[in-house]
Amino acid sequence: MTTPHEQMVNTKRWVIKIGSALLTRVGEGLDRDRIRWLTEEIAFLRRQGKEVVLVTSGSVAAGMQELGWSQRPSALHQLQAAASVGQMGLIQAYATECKKHDIHTAQILLTHSDLSDRGRYLNARSALHTLLELGVLPVVNENDTIATEEIRFGDNDTLAAMTANLVEADVLVILTDQDGLFDSDPRHNPDARMIAASAASNPALDDMAGEGTGNLGRGGMATKLLAARRAARSGAATVILSGKDPENIRHLAAGVGVGTLLWPDDEPMTARQQWLLAQQVKGRIVLDDGAVSVVRQQGRSVLAVGVKLVEGDFSRGSLVLCCDSAGKEVARGLVNYNYDEASRLMGKPSSQIEAILGYVDEPELIHRDNLVVTS
Repeated sequence: MTTPHEQMVNTKRWVIKIGSALLTRVGEGLDRDRIRWLTEEIAFLRRQGKEVVLVTSGSVAAGMQELGWSQRPSALHQLQAAASVGQMGLIQAYATECKKHDIHTAQILLTHSDLSDRGRYLNARSALHTLLELGVLPVVNENDTIATEEIRFGDNDTLAAMTANLVEADVLVILTDQDGLFDSDPRHNPDARMIAASAASNPALDDMAGEGTGNLGRGGMATKLLAARRAARSGAATVILSGKDPENIRHLAAGVGVGTLLWPDDEPMTARQQWLLAQQVKGRIVLDDGAVSVVRQQGRSVLAVGVKLVEGDFSRGSLVLCCDSAGKEVARGLVNYNYDEASRLMGKPSSQIEAILGYVDEPELIHRDNLVVTS
């Protein structure tokens, strides 16, 4: 019986994410040696018959260093300025190194709103699939220059997971400055033990991941674990791997047990379900026990009669959380009525909607086709 790491040999499509801490030398701009060897490893994977999408951080960090800033600014307009300065050099560095291996590159800039809008989501998906069919290396980054606080992914671990969902990747590789995920912080505990492999959904991993961010990046192990769980929705395994050793990627491709491998242990979601989960949450409704049961066990629609509480500021078509009485998330879905309307309909049968509102759009508060059960 093969181990989870040995199964990497037969995988076809990889998404590789590299962060700012690995890509930049403090005070010296981009680490071109690391970009060079990362490109060499990508070329190696492609010669092995694998398709690769690269998700890269570094535009803000590179811009900061071009501008002579030693501390990451907090003001959004300064972050956007740094990103616009750094983006050019970052992509040029990749294109220059890839050209040495006869690899064509394509820059893909995304914001959260691109994946929240159904049309743009499908366009991004089609573009990425087409580039892979053409043998082009897509280089994906968040569009930091125009992103606002409301639409930011927040970290490129999340962006990498959503990209893995978009292209239906087999593997998401998150390169970091640690060897993998440890049961405690190895920087403070010399006896910390690295987790070789686990199901991505394993709740014991949450305490191990903890929190933490660096000076240049925004993502710690907690965001990497969340990314692994997002990637698992489309059936992708995630490997948290040290990006300091140039040989690690080819070792992983050969089935060697490097890094922490988090495998998907639930049935993959459909593309539409994945798109639904890419939406930003705008509100929350609390269901009674009967509604929780039919939603969780039977995947049925959410009716207003089963709602006990409505919270948030949402409009028709917004994504809302569906929780049980204890506050635990049960599902997420697109609501058919706005907050004021949902509040008036709460606890009432569908037959009374017209009498209460004066009209009926849909008999369900959330139709089952627009609902994803999450627990």
